[in-house]
Amino acid sequence: MARNNGGWCNIIHLREDNARFVLLMIFILIYLLIGASIFSAIEHEQEKKDKIDYEEQKQAFLSKWNRTMNVTEFTEFQEDFENFLSLHAETAAKGLLRNKKRDRWDFSGSFYFVCTVVSTIGFGMTSPSTDLGKCVLICYGLIGSGATILYFNIFLERLITFLAFVMRSWHMRQLKKKQGANGGAGKTDRRGSQGSEDNLDNWKPSVYYVMVILTISAVVIACCASAMYSSVEDWRYLDAIYFCFVAFSTIGFGDYVPSQEPAYPLQPLYRIGNFLSLLLGVLCIYSMFNVLSIIIKQFLNWCIKKLDCRCCVRRKPRPRRNAITPGHLQQRQRQPGGAPKKDKNVEVTDVDSTYDSDTDGRRMSGEMISMKDFLAANKVSLAVMQKQLYETSQNRGMGHHHRNGGLSQGVGALAMLDNKLQETEK
Repeated sequence: MARNNGGWCNIIHLREDNARFVLLMIFILIYLLIGASIFSAIEHEQEKKDKIDYEEQKQAFLSKWNRTMNVTEFTEFQEDFENFLSLHAETAAKGLLRNKKRDRWDFSGSFYFVCTVVSTIGFGMTSPSTDLGKCVLICYGLIGSGATILYFNIFLERLITFLAFVMRSWHMRQLKKKQGANGGAGKTDRRGSQGSEDNLDNWKPSVYYVMVILTISAVVIACCASAMYSSVEDWRYLDAIYFCFVAFSTIGFGDYVPSQEPAYPLQPLYRIGNFLSLLLGVLCIYSMFNVLSIIIKQFLNWCIKKLDCRCCVRRKPRPRRNAITPGHLQQRQRQPGGAPKKDKNVEVTDVDSTYDSDTDGRRMSGEMISMKDFLAANKVSLAVMQKQLYETSQNRGMGHHHRNGGLSQGVGALAMLDNKLQETEK
C-alpha cells in the first residue's frame, strides 16, 4: 500500500487525539486477544481435568449409596444431594465455611471490608446481603472510591515533589563542594544560572526515573509482604506473590484473602502489617499505572509519527476576498518605529499581524476580515466611545461647551465623524 503525503490519519480525516484513541483501542483489542489465547492455552486443559475429577468423585459417592437404596429412595437422595451442593457453593462464595473462621461483620471485619471497597480491590469474600446494605454500599463506595483515587493522585504528586527536592538538594550540595574546592569560584550549571534552585518545577525527574523508583518500591513491598503472608497464612511464597499483585493492582479475585482466621500469632501486629502492606502496595502500583499510561501515550505518539500521520499539522488558511474593512483600521497612525500609537486610556489589541506592511495599513484586496479582527475592532471602538463619554461628562460637569467649527462635541459615531472632519480641515 503506497503512502500518501497525509498518512492514514488524513485519509480517514482523524485529528491527533482521535488517531491516538483509535490506535490505543486497536492496541488494547490486540492485547486482549493475545492474553485470551495465552490463558486459554494454559488453563483450559486444567479446567477440563478439574471438571472430570469432580464428576468422578461425585459419581463414586453416589454409587456408594446406590447399593443400599432402592430406585425411589436413591432418586430423592440424588435431588437432595444436588440441592445441598448448590447451597454449599453459595456458602463457600460468601466465605462462611468452617466454623473456626471469625465473624465477617464484626467491627474489624467491617473495617477490612470498607478498605477493600474504597480501594476498589473487592475480594468478594465479604459482601452485603441485605437490601439496605446494598443501597448504602452504592453511596458509600461512590464517595469513598472518588476520595481514595484523589488521594492516590496526590500521593503521586507528593512523590514527584519529594524526588525533585532530593535532586535539588543533592545538586546544591555538590555545587557547594565544587565551589569550596575552587575557592568559591565554582561554575554554576544551567539550572543554577537561571536562578531556579528554589523552584521545584525545574527539578522534576523524568517519567522513566519515576517509573524505575515506583517499580523498585513495589517489588520490595511485595517481597516483604509475601514473606509475611507465607509464614502467617501458610501460603506458598509464589501464591503470596500472586496475591500481592492481585491485591495491589486492585483486581481482587478473592481466591486468596488474608486475615480470615479468628486468631493469629501476634495478631495485632499482623493486622497492622497487613493494612500497611495493602496501603503502600496499592499506592505504588496505582502510581506506577499512571506513569505507565504516560509512557504508553508516548509510544502511541511514536507510532503515529512512524505511520506518517500528519493529522496534527495545521493548514494555512486560504485567502478570502475582502467583504468589509473597518474604517478606523484603514487609516492607522504609527509611531516612528512602526508600532501603532497607544492611548494611555485605551487598551489597543494587537491586530497588526494580519495586515500588510504598507504605510497606510490597508488590507489586501483579496483578504477578508476575520472574526478575531472584527471583535478586536469592536473592542477598540467601544474603548474610544467610553473615553469620549467620560470626557463629555467631565466637560459638562465643569460647565464648558466647546465648538470647534464643526458639530457639537458628542459621543459615538457623530463624535468620530466630527474628529475626522476636523483632521481633514487641518
